Amino acid sequence: MSPEKNTPDDELNYHTYSSHVIPWYVRLMWLIFWIFAIGYAITYFLPAIQSELLSPP
Repeated sequence: MSPEKNTPDDELNYHTYSSHVIPWYVRLMWLIFWIFAIGYAITYFLPAIQSELLSPP
């Protein structure tokens, strides 16, 4: 019994590759997350880190 010798074109008939599309609501959740993260960093984190750097504990 010998293994079958298929060409790449023959193998292509049995393999289909497709990418996964990210749904619009997942993109919206990521956008909301990044807006919140940047807003938090500007509002709370940067002022706190500046005061810690100027007068360390």
